[in-house]
Amino acid sequence: MTTTTLIDNGILKQHLIDPEICIRCNTCEATCPVGAITHDDNNYVVRADVCNGCMACISPCPTGSIDNWRTMPLARAYTIEEQLTWEELPPELTPDELAAEGVATSTGDTKLPSAPAAPTTPMEPGTQAFRSAQYGATVPPWSAAHPYTNLFPPRSPTTATVVGNFNCTEAGFESETHHVVLDFGSMPFPVLEGQSIGIIPPGTDALGKAHHARQYSIASPRNGERPGYNNLALTVKRVTTDHDGNAVRGIASNFVCDLKVGDKVQVVGPFGSSFLMPNHPRSHIVMICTGTGSAPMRAMTEWRRRLRSSGKFEGGKLMLFFGARTQQELPYFGPLQNLPKDFIDINLAFSRTAGQPKRYVQDLMRERAADLAALLRDGNSHFYVCGLKSMEEGVVMALRDIASEAGLEWDAVGAALQREGRLHLETY
Repeated sequence: MTTTTLIDNGILKQHLIDPEICIRCNTCEATCPVGAITHDDNNYVVRADVCNGCMACISPCPTGSIDNWRTMPLARAYTIEEQLTWEELPPELTPDELAAEGVATSTGDTKLPSAPAAPTTPMEPGTQAFRSAQYGATVPPWSAAHPYTNLFPPRSPTTATVVGNFNCTEAGFESETHHVVLDFGSMPFPVLEGQSIGIIPPGTDALGKAHHARQYSIASPRNGERPGYNNLALTVKRVTTDHDGNAVRGIASNFVCDLKVGDKVQVVGPFGSSFLMPNHPRSHIVMICTGTGSAPMRAMTEWRRRLRSSGKFEGGKLMLFFGARTQQELPYFGPLQNLPKDFIDINLAFSRTAGQPKRYVQDLMRERAADLAALLRDGNSHFYVCGLKSMEEGVVMALRDIASEAGLEWDAVGAALQREGRLHLETY
């Protein structure tokens, strides 16, 4: 049996998630390499009998809710069923309570275990089935601007005003994606490209509990959707069906898509300290996304476009691989066509176009293998992947194959991309 940490004399340091500050973004569950994290409609929780203390989930968590530990007698480890009902973390057991369980806290033979140290390198490739997450960086590029995070936690949200809301897919198409602009007035809310915020839908759930915040990536650059204003944009798809195609009404997405100009919104965040763009001259950015995963890519592209217009920054190459089921479902299709060809290299993949074979972003990447191989050789190249979780493995495997076919050693290239903050994976 594996456990959260080393066990001595029936003692463990149990890994727990704080339900008060967790925004249910699924980053931890998606990152965990051993399947120790699960969730229901209320909480994300850690299985004490599965967690091996590898710490892979710690850095990617945008709120820090994942980094909580409780010294417990093994026999009293909190069960999954208990954790799923929590509204807040239980307090640490007192020395007297631990002593009553036969745990010495200061003197004596029993020594309390500490939280395990995080691994400093990715898992050794080839030692198990291919796992794309091991190549995802948890540190930002060296030239990234300093991010501010958690200025407004879930317990203390701030208020923003809606100043714009329009459908950014083809008008009238049933799969709506909205471009929503929020203004913070005089309240400081600094953000960078690649960060996200949480929106708290009004009302309560079926159990009468207030809704948790839902996370959305920021789709505008650091100086605002409107330059010089304290505002930001989001890209939000209206959810009307679940993954099995059953009719369902997404609480937060429908709330956001139905917002009117002048409405007020409760906002938490900002979140994110690693999925950030490089800022040094001649740095290259490769953006690979599907659907609303385009939000951070739009932010990065627009910031580079504004820098180019100012004539004060020498940018490197921009490449975009953007996928959707059809052209009608592709957010921002019209504006994409207006970007100069010498500014950004755009590659679009559609998987449900009538009469056409299915094409995915990884197919386009393989078609551009020569260009991507040259960028993989360049230490100034940065790769960003955002969209559905199902795309992640195919994209990273495409990078691996492109590197190998170009005579590059993927084990070394992949490890360098992860270590140097140059391959970022944000999938859901």
